[in-house]
Amino acid sequence: MPAAFDGRILNFIGGELREPLSREYLDCENPATGEIYAQVPDSGAEDLEVAVSAAHDAAAGWRDLGAERRATIMHKLADLIEARLEEFALAESVDNGKPLSLARAVDIPRSISNIRFFADLGKSFRGQEYTSEKSFSYTLRQPFGVVATISPWNLPLLLFSWKLAPALAAGNCVIAKPSEVTPMTAFLLSKLANEAGFPAGVLNVIHGRGPRIGAAITAHPRIPAVSFTGGTATGRSIYQGAAGLLKKVSLELGGKNPTIVFDDAHHDLSLQGAKMAGFTNQGQICLCGSRILVQQDVYDRFRDEFVAQVKQFSIADPLEETTMMGAMVSKAHMEKVLGYIDLAVQEGGKILTGGQRRVLAGRCANGYFIEPTVIEGLRADCRTNQEEIFGPVVTLMPFKDEEDAIAIANSTQYGLAASIWTENPERARRVAARIDSGIIWVNCWNMRDLRTPFGGMKNSGVGREGGLHAMEFFTEVKTVCQPAA
Repeated sequence: MPAAFDGRILNFIGGELREPLSREYLDCENPATGEIYAQVPDSGAEDLEVAVSAAHDAAAGWRDLGAERRATIMHKLADLIEARLEEFALAESVDNGKPLSLARAVDIPRSISNIRFFADLGKSFRGQEYTSEKSFSYTLRQPFGVVATISPWNLPLLLFSWKLAPALAAGNCVIAKPSEVTPMTAFLLSKLANEAGFPAGVLNVIHGRGPRIGAAITAHPRIPAVSFTGGTATGRSIYQGAAGLLKKVSLELGGKNPTIVFDDAHHDLSLQGAKMAGFTNQGQICLCGSRILVQQDVYDRFRDEFVAQVKQFSIADPLEETTMMGAMVSKAHMEKVLGYIDLAVQEGGKILTGGQRRVLAGRCANGYFIEPTVIEGLRADCRTNQEEIFGPVVTLMPFKDEEDAIAIANSTQYGLAASIWTENPERARRVAARIDSGIIWVNCWNMRDLRTPFGGMKNSGVGREGGLHAMEFFTEVKTVCQPAA
């Protein structure tokens, strides 16, 4: 934890660290130990009003500062985080339960990259020109002024920065709400804002519960755009609440993603990819491949070797360098995932490995750990294979041919991501074209080019993030037309 931290997280509003006006706080728990280690503001509508006023007061100045100066400030923020990478990684691990090695190698570096990428993209972001015999037209991309972002607990700083960075680069002042479950790295970032050079009111970080402060953000008439990442049920509620005010909304929601292994796939690479997709971050990533579909000719071999390798996973204290799987984010979430494992057995599933809470010795004896779990023998349409579990639980299902694989892959309400494993390029293109998912990987998983659009189909979301798509979301487009010269 940061030096001189007294255990109390604060809001950042108008360039100042502030207590919630209610003086009400929530406990923050270290999921690896079950111990309370901090308190986070339980902010309400009164705190939001202060933040909205501060943001609107700063909006014209931040817009008029220009893209080059905004980029300089954002790069300074990235520099400050990079200089404190180990502090941020430790805070992320303690807050979330993920392995420190993962936070150090992925979460914090990617957060820094998010800020740098959009800072630079903002400098080249502009409208388009159209000419004809009669007219000359051009478009202007102008910031809303004040926007809000709501980010989840599974990749706390990565997804916090993924939304914050394009909003700032586009010239908006931001009211950002991180998850109250994992608030620490957003708090650490907010403490660097003044040093980076952000004018007061440009960046505001408000902590608290979704039903309280999140709902207030959605309902506020002076916040015209909201970007949310989280569960589908919450996203639907935000969508409904924003509709009455005609807010612009971006929703990146849940997934029940298929990993499709064909009989011509590279065996070792597909095994490794399926393990990564199934269990990275304890399966707590919306992109995780929780349904593993394997062509029936290679199913037995794949299953046996996959299970044998999963049994070798190191489940241990997240602070140990060799730990492969850390803790679930909370006791409540652990119990939810264990409940789904019980449901899978009731639905006729056979647990091939895992299926239990793992009790560790020593410091983490009271932590919230679950064994990586592999289940087979379930129908594609059962609840276990239809509902998002968001934990270290995967199911194995055989399929006959391409048509069968596509039908199973598309059989859920979700359409966020999929991975296809085959050595046949034509097959990869055919199947990718017919899978109802916003992003599809071929012979890889979670490989990202930040310029590409990101988002889901069906109940996995509305809109796209990433690259110019994110910049466009956080701006209004205006067309100017005049007679041709």
